Amino acid sequence: MRHQWVLEIKKMLNAVMLDAESLGPQIDLAAIRSVVSHLEVFGQSTTQQARERLANADIAIVNKVVLDAETLQQLPSLKLICVLATGLNNIDLDAAKHQDIVVKNVAAYGTASVSQHTLMLMLTLANRLPLYQRDLTAGAWQQSDFFCLQHYPTLQLAGKHLVMVGQGELGSEVARLAEALGMHISFAARPGNEAKDDRPSLDELMPQADVISLHCPLNESTHHLINAARLAKAKPSLLLINCARGGIIDEEAALSALRDQQIGGLAVDVLPHEPPRDGHPLLAALDEPLNLIVTPHNAWVTPEARQNIVSLTADNIRQWKAEN
Repeated sequence: MRHQWVLEIKKMLNAVMLDAESLGPQIDLAAIRSVVSHLEVFGQSTTQQARERLANADIAIVNKVVLDAETLQQLPSLKLICVLATGLNNIDLDAAKHQDIVVKNVAAYGTASVSQHTLMLMLTLANRLPLYQRDLTAGAWQQSDFFCLQHYPTLQLAGKHLVMVGQGELGSEVARLAEALGMHISFAARPGNEAKDDRPSLDELMPQADVISLHCPLNESTHHLINAARLAKAKPSLLLINCARGGIIDEEAALSALRDQQIGGLAVDVLPHEPPRDGHPLLAALDEPLNLIVTPHNAWVTPEARQNIVSLTADNIRQWKAEN
């Protein structure tokens, strides 16, 4: 079978991109076109449509479309799946392996973009911008007896303690940027592996933290990593930021802590279900006078980061061709 694949690769490679619109507007696909014989592009696809559209494809290029075992079983020509993201949860990896389908993802494509967004959230919470903006809109500055408003104490980040959960490329870059502000950085031990990790545990660091920023994967060890019990140990001024995955924070517990002034600010770029068609308590709370920010999973969406996904995907195809 492998020998047959080699011959097919040399003849022609047909690629199908199932959800190009997930990359956003004005993205140049030339890098991918240069490494395949033919590229068919669809803006969006359901799983059922994917079965039809991938029928004669050698390569599937996909971001969020689910390719489950039933779908893959109907695609005997498929040899490579290129995921336009880091997460692989929409691909049945066991089924792909059983069918000798290689699955490749892209990593570190948006380090600068997500780091910038994380720092923006940190600075915005530290300066209590959601609260001051709300008061400004209500006319509080216009009616003030003094030249400024200062009833929400801001947090000077210089000299403060930033606790990072996740020391990969992204977490390390956020730490580097925060050091430029004069912050003291600690990396927490990997959740679930504290006994074998020389770094202090999150439980040890929790009472000391002025800011916590999450940059770890969502798994059994990190689901609701930030929960009511841990939040009870926090400083009342703690700023909590999640640009990783929804569900790493128990969002309802965090919202309750924010309302009760157990923490000083909460910012998330991710929710457990996206898009949140059925709503979410954090979205409903945006009308309340809270130091709360919710952004629509767009930390990664600078044009540079999105274009980098295309380049890295082309590299993945090129590498796969060389290996076969």
